[in-house]
Amino acid sequence: MIKVNEIFYSIQGESSWAGWPCVFVRLTGCNLRCKWCDTTYAYEDGEEMTLEHILQEVKKYSCSLVEITGGEPLLQKETPELVDRLADAGKTVLIETNGSQDISRLNTANCIRIIDLKTPGSGCDEQMHLENFAHLSCRDEIKFVIYDYQDYLWAKDMIKKFKLTSRNTVLFSPVADNCNPGKLAEWILKDRLPVRFQLQMHKVLWNDERGK
Repeated sequence: MIKVNEIFYSIQGESSWAGWPCVFVRLTGCNLRCKWCDTTYAYEDGEEMTLEHILQEVKKYSCSLVEITGGEPLLQKETPELVDRLADAGKTVLIETNGSQDISRLNTANCIRIIDLKTPGSGCDEQMHLENFAHLSCRDEIKFVIYDYQDYLWAKDMIKKFKLTSRNTVLFSPVADNCNPGKLAEWILKDRLPVRFQLQMHKVLWNDERGK
């Protein structure tokens, strides 16, 4: 059994998969409390579901792309099996994790792991499981949500220290209502960082949380 907050169909709003129709399976529970969290409703609320029930709900949408998100999906021990079952059903599986959990539990052949590496501005940077970098496949992606210029400098230093752009797509997103998107783009261009700038497409479309 897995505790599920919601299952819904939307446009993928982030990552290099942005713009594609996607089924989202949002799992309940999170071990972090980021200052700008926009899914606090997933901390506790949810329904216990069997893997088969989840698969049947996903199947209703006839969509090949599925993202498992949260909360923090790797807090639930059945999540790796859910990934495998979805992959066996022919789905392309994305899983977004907050960077504090061991991603080596996941079969790299069956999913694309998107690590939301927490910056100091989030208040959770010291809880990151940096050993995950040793387990990255070339398909995995790393996301930095940037609160201010200090966060930007920290992220730039992490990229250099761990050579994150040598094999993986690295994503930079501004914190809504705090980091000016134009400024973030200017910093990236000035430093010639080989990263992908992104905005939350679902918020541009609907001004809400669908697609994350």
